[in-house]
Amino acid sequence: MPAALWALAIGAFGIGTTEFVIMGLLPEVATDFGVSIPSAGLLISGYALGVVVGAPLLTALGSRISRKTVLIALMGVFVAGNLISALAPSYGVLMTGRIVAALSHGAFFGVGSVVAASLVPKAKQASAIALMFTGLTVANVFGVPGGTALGQAFGWRSTFWAVTVLGVIGLLGIVFLVPRQGVSEGPGLRSELAVFRNLQVWLALAMTALGFAGVFASFTYIAPMMTEVAGFSSGAVTWLLVLFGGGLVVGNLLGGKAADRSLMPSLYVILALLAVVLVAFVFTAHGQVPAAVTIALFGAAGFATVAPLQKRVMDKAAGAPALASAANIAAFNLGNAVGAYLGGLTIEHGLGYTAPNWVGAALATAGLAVALTSGLLDRRRTSSTPVPTLTTV
Repeated sequence: MPAALWALAIGAFGIGTTEFVIMGLLPEVATDFGVSIPSAGLLISGYALGVVVGAPLLTALGSRISRKTVLIALMGVFVAGNLISALAPSYGVLMTGRIVAALSHGAFFGVGSVVAASLVPKAKQASAIALMFTGLTVANVFGVPGGTALGQAFGWRSTFWAVTVLGVIGLLGIVFLVPRQGVSEGPGLRSELAVFRNLQVWLALAMTALGFAGVFASFTYIAPMMTEVAGFSSGAVTWLLVLFGGGLVVGNLLGGKAADRSLMPSLYVILALLAVVLVAFVFTAHGQVPAAVTIALFGAAGFATVAPLQKRVMDKAAGAPALASAANIAAFNLGNAVGAYLGGLTIEHGLGYTAPNWVGAALATAGLAVALTSGLLDRRRTSSTPVPTLTTV
């Protein structure tokens, strides 16, 4: 694989670390600024909102600029956001820094996916996208636990200083390793938005939102599930998350290879497997060994969807793959928020800490239903039946 992919992966590693590391630093942040843990938790929600808004907006604004230049600018925004966070004198400024950093998140992965795919032959494009996303998955194995340990030992600001340095390294890698990218020859933003008239683009976005809602319905509550149901100590949760992260890395790479061979059949199998694993988790969560094994399988099945889903959106938005790809990153984050909310409702209603797994399985099954519908439309098209489009942009 080209060296430029590793530069993109480093950027993804930094972004993945800054997104999730705050979860392990909430007590320190809350104490430092004199706010409650729930208020500190809004730093996660603020970041997700920044991703949802920034992903399509910044990608659209950069549609007439070289993609390499866009990536450099996005990493600059990411560095600035983390620098603001590291220096934040108040909770409000820290929230601002989080949102600024988040604005670059979706657009980076959206534009980066297109650049990654352009660096390799068509038969290896999903694997190239998966390699870039490996930076995100590895962040969950090393970046988040390492950043949490750093922040607990030297103060939470040290973590944001470290992520700022990672951002600078990623920026320099893009400057020196990513080849010059062409400028879109389309007529502008209106043309970019026109791809959303294609029903298949919306179906692809729905697959992403539902699939990842299924993942986060369960994953959000993994800590209480493991301590209250499986009987692990709170200290063991960190290692269980490392196990989950290892599953993410393996699943991400295998999903990319499977998608290169056969995209839609791979999605059918992966989404079905995700639903099955989540149903099994309802029962395996009651024993430590089966719970640990299921966590690894859960991570693998959950992130095996990433590269195929991203490739599907890009394929169906050939006129503006960067914008649609960034919108797909927003769909991932929307799914994260919705899944966490729905999973939490089951706990609030007294159904127990394993109940979110049922919600996750249902959402993954809904994503599979959308995928099967989309595949049916593909088959109809090959039989000379036009693919439906929406009448307005």
